[in-house]
Amino acid sequence: MICHTPLKKPLATAALALALSVSAAVSAVEEKGELPLEELRTFADVFNQIRIGYVEEIDDSTLLKYAIEGMLMGLDPHSVYLTKDAFDDLQSTTSGEFSGLGLEVGMEDGFVTVISPIDGTPAAKAGLQTGDVILKLDNVSIKGQSLNEAIEKMRGEKGSEIELLIGRPGESQPFSVTLVRDIVRMASVRERWLEPGYGYIRIAQFQKRTGEDVDNALTKLLEKEELKGLVLDLRNNPGGVLRASVDVAGLFLDGGTVVYTEGRLENSEMNYQASAGDASDGTPVVVLINGGSASASEIVAGALQDHGRAVLMGTKSFGKGSVQTVLPLSDSRAVKLTTALYFTPNGRSIQALGIAPDILVERAKVTAYNTASRVKEADLAGHLENAGGETTGAKSDNARENASTLLSTDNQLYEALTLLKGLNILGAYKSREAAQAPVQSEEEEAAEG
Repeated sequence: MICHTPLKKPLATAALALALSVSAAVSAVEEKGELPLEELRTFADVFNQIRIGYVEEIDDSTLLKYAIEGMLMGLDPHSVYLTKDAFDDLQSTTSGEFSGLGLEVGMEDGFVTVISPIDGTPAAKAGLQTGDVILKLDNVSIKGQSLNEAIEKMRGEKGSEIELLIGRPGESQPFSVTLVRDIVRMASVRERWLEPGYGYIRIAQFQKRTGEDVDNALTKLLEKEELKGLVLDLRNNPGGVLRASVDVAGLFLDGGTVVYTEGRLENSEMNYQASAGDASDGTPVVVLINGGSASASEIVAGALQDHGRAVLMGTKSFGKGSVQTVLPLSDSRAVKLTTALYFTPNGRSIQALGIAPDILVERAKVTAYNTASRVKEADLAGHLENAGGETTGAKSDNARENASTLLSTDNQLYEALTLLKGLNILGAYKSREAAQAPVQSEEEEAAEG
């Protein structure tokens, strides 16, 4: 194997050994055409030329590491070579705690691109956005560096500073921002009431326990009072554990396919089913998505959309429809390799297209007109009182103030709440009509027959 080239031989001898090992490895399979002999010999020649002629001496293990990283980098932004530290970082991210900036990133055109900042982290507090390109770290360009190297530089001890040079689409000049590393504890799930009867669940990232956490959040909301509608917020959710996304989607479905995957390997073709029983009891759901909603969050959004279980609102999602598998090479090294693509229940591929919302609502800064100061009938001297004895009071004023605050701080969430109210009103009308409809007797039904 190439990676077993001895490290302590003289340069020429080691290079010769490498070439011989390549030739020996490929000769055994040349007749079957499984490996390109000529290209592998070219690789050995290039390896030899670099070791002998490069301006600085590079040890064999480092050069082979560069070769592996370059090979994976040429495949797609998500296939990477994992050293022990990188693998440990991956494990800590899915478990929900690590020290760093709080960024989900990918590689695009040789630069590290922000997929999504994580809620409540230094990156989110500094205002970094989906689509931002990291040009430099501590004044050192990261062009040409691997994704793992960039991530390792962004990780660090709590309290230490790092300067990022950011390029933002739509802005003519890059800008610098200094972040202080912190312990990133990702609260995967949060829930609250928007208004009486209307709940809100935010999923920041899909971790191992996210399905259980969402189930608990639903239980808390349902126990307190009747749940007339629910907003499931997946905006800026970079994804995470695939199984967790299946569990979450299953909470709102009564069985059926959530997602299926297809790949070249036999074990890469999987079909994930929701368990029977809708834990939300059919509550109307609006799912919020945007360009930072990726991977596992797109699985949930796509499944609920295909099953007609929720209305999707916001902007088109990120479009990461590939599955990565961690393939161990040894006790301390592994490859995270893209092995499959996933598809929504109706057979849609998310890859590079994303999930389009049912209702497009761009994030915007909205200010409501102040209509409270307008003169109304009740303000006129000598006005007639309401025949039913009803009066407007503090309750309606508070509702107006709360709505105005939500509109100005998060217009997408405001629109989602408004839609849920509309669906609830329409449902109430239909229920009332059904209750008031005359019931035919058996004689009348027989006569009509």
